[in-house]
Amino acid sequence: MLQRNDFPEDFVFGVSTAAYQIEGQAFGGSGRTHWDDFAETPGNVVRAENGSIACDHYNRWAEDLDLIRDGGYGAYRFSASWARVLPEGRGTLNPEGLDFYDRLVDGMLERGIKPMLTLYHWELPSPLADLGGWRNRDVASWFADYSVLLMDRLGDRIWKTATINELWCVSFLSHFFGEHAPGLRDIRATARSVHHVLLAHGMATEALRAAGHGDIGAVCNFSYAEPADDSPEAAEAAATFDAHYNQLFLSAFFRKKYPDRILSALERHLPDRWQDDFDVIGTPVDWLGVNYYTREILAPAPGPWPANKSVPGPLPKTQMGWEIYPEGLHHFLHLANDYAGGLPLYVTENGMANDDTVVNGAVDDSARIDYLAAHFAAAKRAMDEGVPLEGYFVWSLMDNFEWALGYEKRFGLVHVDFDTLVRTPKASYHALKTALSR
Repeated sequence: MLQRNDFPEDFVFGVSTAAYQIEGQAFGGSGRTHWDDFAETPGNVVRAENGSIACDHYNRWAEDLDLIRDGGYGAYRFSASWARVLPEGRGTLNPEGLDFYDRLVDGMLERGIKPMLTLYHWELPSPLADLGGWRNRDVASWFADYSVLLMDRLGDRIWKTATINELWCVSFLSHFFGEHAPGLRDIRATARSVHHVLLAHGMATEALRAAGHGDIGAVCNFSYAEPADDSPEAAEAAATFDAHYNQLFLSAFFRKKYPDRILSALERHLPDRWQDDFDVIGTPVDWLGVNYYTREILAPAPGPWPANKSVPGPLPKTQMGWEIYPEGLHHFLHLANDYAGGLPLYVTENGMANDDTVVNGAVDDSARIDYLAAHFAAAKRAMDEGVPLEGYFVWSLMDNFEWALGYEKRFGLVHVDFDTLVRTPKASYHALKTALSR
């Protein structure tokens, strides 16, 4: 594995988490989210699990920050729960929620950890979901209001701020494929959620700047698209996937337009006067985050757009069934740089799920060590080729609620026993601690 000294002195290594996955939604006066509703619906989440307790980070945050500090990480990418701050999504504040994030940020600073805040990581307050959620254009202004409110409390201590995590997941995964809350399978809802999540990002960025907050970025997820064979049909299937998964949001942010392949499928479902919003959507950002895990092998499939399907590939796979393909990270760092025009880039998520167990007080996750070593090397190669990568955040600090897959899939550098909530650093945690030491 590459060592700390192989990277520039100011290069930042960190870890990432998300509020709903670790905090415990039942604590601290939080309101309901559409993930609580989704998890209560039979068949949506493995074993009908939910985030009510999760890792109990709400009560164990000091122990968790100690793990970050002791692991040698310089930064922590965390998210805030909108419903913890504003239980109804608007209106009355929850003082307990704001106090929690105050304590958390101060705790990072006391330990020498840079706070990187994500304002939205998928936990929409249920009262806003009742009003249409991401299908309702008003969600953009609601999100901007929440963003300014939270940053007016925390912004003087935040290192960098991301608006919305993985806009593709907020829109396509949740409204077209139905795998995440709110669990819809509706192309019209998808088109509107795509546009409104972009508009929310832009409006929040403008509002935060007007309120005096800076260092604002966007975070996109990417998955390498490869045709299943040499046929024109497979090439078209891969190009369609690449358009909606990898190119759509970059094009909107940095070119103020939707790719032609997207318009041909979604234009008739977009809201009225959608073209007028691109100056707001394209509000300049200060940095761009790249989330990357795997590749997809695409084949044509019968039926309406996108008329493709993923097929199994030949490479070794993680516990998620995702192929291990570090070359994809190298590719997307270059692609992101091509769009972003030299802005600072960060790998804001990268990691793997593994079937980790504690044996005699230790967890041997050598596969994760190998995975991260290969991806660090791919990132370093892109840097050597001129990509302005300034930091790398491993997903995730600890095992957590993996959304619709419950607590079965383990992405953490730290093992969590979900019965006792005991944390056990894994071999990967110790290996990275050694690699990151100066």
